[in-house]
Amino acid sequence: MGVEEGKECCLSYDNMTSKIKRAHIPISKIQQLLMFERGMGADTLELTHIDYSYKQCKHVVTYEKPNMEQAVLQTIAPIMYGAMPNMGLYSIPDGPVSNPSDLMPQGKIKEAREAYEQMAEYLIKDIVYVGSELYELAGADGINFDTTAASGDAEFYAALKAAEILHEKYPAMGIEMGMSGEFILGMHGDIEYDGVRLAGLYPQDQVKLARKAGVTIFGPAINIVTNESLPWNMARSITFTKACSEVSEIPIHANLGMGVGGVPLTLQPPLDALSRASKAHVELCRLDGL
Repeated sequence: MGVEEGKECCLSYDNMTSKIKRAHIPISKIQQLLMFERGMGADTLELTHIDYSYKQCKHVVTYEKPNMEQAVLQTIAPIMYGAMPNMGLYSIPDGPVSNPSDLMPQGKIKEAREAYEQMAEYLIKDIVYVGSELYELAGADGINFDTTAASGDAEFYAALKAAEILHEKYPAMGIEMGMSGEFILGMHGDIEYDGVRLAGLYPQDQVKLARKAGVTIFGPAINIVTNESLPWNMARSITFTKACSEVSEIPIHANLGMGVGGVPLTLQPPLDALSRASKAHVELCRLDGL
C-alpha cells in the first residue's frame, strides 16, 4: 500500500524462516511462512534450516521434506528451499579436505588448488542431493543459492555445475542464484566454466554463465564501502547492477540489505536508506525484483 499501483516490484528472500526467530517469537517454520505471505504480503517464500548451509542441510533433509510438503499445501506463493554453498565447510577442521588457507602460505599452490577442486565436488553433490529431495519428493518450486562465491571462483564453479545438473534433471525447476559480491575472488585462479575463467568476473559476466547453467533468477550483490556515504554507495551499486540487467536474459533480483546494494552494514538497516536504495535500483536498473 506504500507503492503506487503499477510500480510494484517482486521480492524474493533469503533465510526467511530465521527472521521471525531473531525476534524470539517461538512459532513453527510453516507459521512463519504464513505470516510472511498473509501478514506481510510476501511475493515468494523460502523454507530454510537454521544452519543455513547445504553441507548441514544434507543431514536434516529428511526432516525438511515434511515441512516443505505441508508448507506447499498451506500457501499460495512459490516456495524455494534455500541455503548457502559455504564451501569452506568442506576443509579441515570442519570437513575432509586439506585447508587451502594452510597450504598456500607454505607455497603449496598446486595442492591448494587441488583442495579447492575436491571441495567443489563435495559441494556439487550436496546441492544436487538437497535440491532433488526437496523438489522431486517434497514439492518445492525451486532452490536458492544464497551468498554464492563467498569462497571464491571454485565455489562459483560448484554452484554453476550444480545448477546445470539440476536444470537437466528438472527443466521446470526454479533456480535462484544470489551472489556474495560484485567480484569473483580468484582463490583458485585457473578454474573455468564453459571455457571462461571465473576469477575476476563482474556481474555482467557472471549472469551470462548463470543463465547457461540453467539459473532462472540472478541476484547481483554489490558490496558497500563502509567509510563512504549512502549516495556514493548507491551510485556505485547502481553502476554495476545496471550493467548486469542490461545484458541479462533472465530476471534480475538485485541483493539489497545489510551491506550490499548501497544499504548500510547493519542488521536492521534504516528504513529511509533501504527505501531510497530500493527505489533507485528498481527505476534506474530496470530490475525484475529485489
